[in-house]
Amino acid sequence: METVVLFDGVCNLCNGTVRFILERDPHGRFRFAAQQSEAGQALLRKHGLLERGGLADSVVVLEGGRAYLESDAALHILRRLGGVWRLAYALRVVPKPLRDGVYRLVARHRYRIFGRREQCMVPTPELRRRFL
Repeated sequence: METVVLFDGVCNLCNGTVRFILERDPHGRFRFAAQQSEAGQALLRKHGLLERGGLADSVVVLEGGRAYLESDAALHILRRLGGVWRLAYALRVVPKPLRDGVYRLVARHRYRIFGRREQCMVPTPELRRRFL
């Protein structure tokens, strides 16, 4: 099953997350699109997420017709990576309001802590097939 990760293309933390996933996904189960890209905007529209606004503050994971946001998205990615990363899915027992609160706190300050780019990440030619 294909998993699509929509990320904030100008956020250094988000780009680092994409690199983290790419390095741990040798089977290519994950595909990626910046939320700011045409493909990202089309997928957000298709899933009714553009109306929510502020989604760049959250990685969005699309899989099997479902959209995962905030801490659910992060935990879903770790679970799908498998191996030792799957163990982090146990954090799902932490109440969602608390998990999402921590996620939002980091997301709100991500540019100040991790910086931002002037433009979206450009994948290398060998990774281009993984991006929408």
